[in-house]
Amino acid sequence: MQFRITTLSENCAAVGARGLLGEWGLSILIETDDYSVLFDTGASISAVHNARALGKDLSRVSKIALSHGHFDHTGGLRDVLGRTGKVEVVAHPDAMGNKCVRYGEYEGYVGMPFRREELETLGASFNLSTEPVWLTDEIVTTGEVPMVTDYEAIDPMMFVREGDTLKPDPLADDLSVVIKADQGLVVLLGCAHRGMINVLRRAQELFPGKPIDTVMGGAHLMFSSPDKVERTVDDLKQIGVQRLGCSHCTGFGPMVRLAQEFGDIFFPNNAGTSITVP
Repeated sequence: MQFRITTLSENCAAVGARGLLGEWGLSILIETDDYSVLFDTGASISAVHNARALGKDLSRVSKIALSHGHFDHTGGLRDVLGRTGKVEVVAHPDAMGNKCVRYGEYEGYVGMPFRREELETLGASFNLSTEPVWLTDEIVTTGEVPMVTDYEAIDPMMFVREGDTLKPDPLADDLSVVIKADQGLVVLLGCAHRGMINVLRRAQELFPGKPIDTVMGGAHLMFSSPDKVERTVDDLKQIGVQRLGCSHCTGFGPMVRLAQEFGDIFFPNNAGTSITVP
């Protein structure tokens, strides 16, 4: 079985990709001859627009997985549901939380921009679980990602509002998708708020002895210290990743460092980027 993995929405359009929109956020389409699965939906209109421009039929999507509850990964869900019709939407229960960001005196809402009831009337059937959920026989979510490294941590500006109280958001809803391909695991990151290496360790835990071949998506290194980036590089080399496509919240500086270190196996994963995995 071959998996065709296409990034529908990302901050920038890929070089030479005509007619595509760039938008802060992420959406990745996984296709086989038998089914399609969508991971995240971007921030608003870009996923549907770019799917149409790329000739991708979203009515084939049988499952949608949401990496977490932030708007830039869930904001396109209403438009996507207009193309898919009734579909199962897999997420962590905390993805529905009242998520906020606070910088000094500034506070803003950054959660899902729709009410659950509205999305259900449009065809969403929510499957909210803290555990891994198999989307197909070959594709599974990570469920909650344990914090096992000593250098990856949740951003201190992330909060959840409960009534009149702001509480630090542990981003327990931050999940990723793992594809069990013949040549190894493919790990798709949404934002990796709980740490890219923690996510990869979780994938190794779910599939003991199976090599991690490809990693794509948001690595959330944009606020990271040089030391954290270097430790991430060392762990990626130890894990033996063979293809690394970073995007979205990875950050320009960390992406440059990863490109320097990994050379030809690194690629910028922008809207319109597509790879095939046997």
